[in-house]
Amino acid sequence: MAFKQRVFSGVQPTGNLHLGNYLGAIVKFVALQEHYDCIYCVVDLHAITVPIDVWGGPEELRRNTREVTAAFIASGIDPNKHIVFNQSQVAHHAELAWVFNCVARLGWLNRMTQFKEKAGKDREAASIGLYDYPVLMAADILAYRATHVPVGEDQKQHLELTRDIAQKFNNDFSESIRARGFGEAFFPLTEPIIQGPATRVMSLRDGTKKMSKSDASDNSRINLTDDADAIAQKIRRAKTDPEPLPGEEAGLEHRPEADNLVGIYAALADKPKAAVLQEFGGGQFSTFKTALADLSVARLSPIAAEMKRLTQDTAYIDSVLAGGAARAEVLAAETMNAVKDILGLVRR
Repeated sequence: MAFKQRVFSGVQPTGNLHLGNYLGAIVKFVALQEHYDCIYCVVDLHAITVPIDVWGGPEELRRNTREVTAAFIASGIDPNKHIVFNQSQVAHHAELAWVFNCVARLGWLNRMTQFKEKAGKDREAASIGLYDYPVLMAADILAYRATHVPVGEDQKQHLELTRDIAQKFNNDFSESIRARGFGEAFFPLTEPIIQGPATRVMSLRDGTKKMSKSDASDNSRINLTDDADAIAQKIRRAKTDPEPLPGEEAGLEHRPEADNLVGIYAALADKPKAAVLQEFGGGQFSTFKTALADLSVARLSPIAAEMKRLTQDTAYIDSVLAGGAARAEVLAAETMNAVKDILGLVRR
């Protein structure tokens, strides 16, 4: 059967959204609105898979959930044309995750590299939720039978697991799926969307490390809540090397800080790196940094101002989330009811 073209993606409400979140995810969410029906989720159930001192506790979780929602809207996501909601308001995510726990295989989860990285050396102390995170992610996506997901490189393995779960469900229950008029497959094999010149934004202090809110230095990142002065200052202080910018992309090899800053400029200006180097190649970093600071301020400071305004209006943010959840629940319930019928579960 032909599946409706639909995008699903989510952002964890872990606080301090930064330029990496914006360029790596949110700006792409905005662009995808032009071509797909989009569902954008604040994945608060994923946030609690780590210890409470990491996600900050109840008040911090509520604040961060609203901040992510504000960032979506301030960046240009339209919650009226598309769906914006927080995951925990739609119980079908957790319900479908249990079904998928019974479809997925232990060996598949044992191969998930991100669990090993996040759990660290003391894996025995990690929560079951952290281990099972990719199965809930599969349920998030397939509850809406989404055909496409914008993902970074670090999430590709999880999307591959989503596809494996969908394929196994389709195979295991093929006869029941056909009998109920769904053709050869009930779940789509969701495709990744990886686009843009700066899908992976690195630290402003170390071009070999990903930009992260957990970095001890606030100068390592540009927060979406930073004002114009803070943005410009952080760009000016960003680590560089003594060589001038090269004229071609090949010249960025083995120059991680230069490559990162050129990539950021390219993404903010919506042009390829080659065009940026054609404009600034051969010049000093001081000239390029001034241009990058001006561009960053022009693009990001209006978002920071709008986020500040929106986060002060919690009633509006909560109404967006509740309205989005109501619309999402209709779609997820349709999927979940069909899954129960396929499995043979008696329902109301």
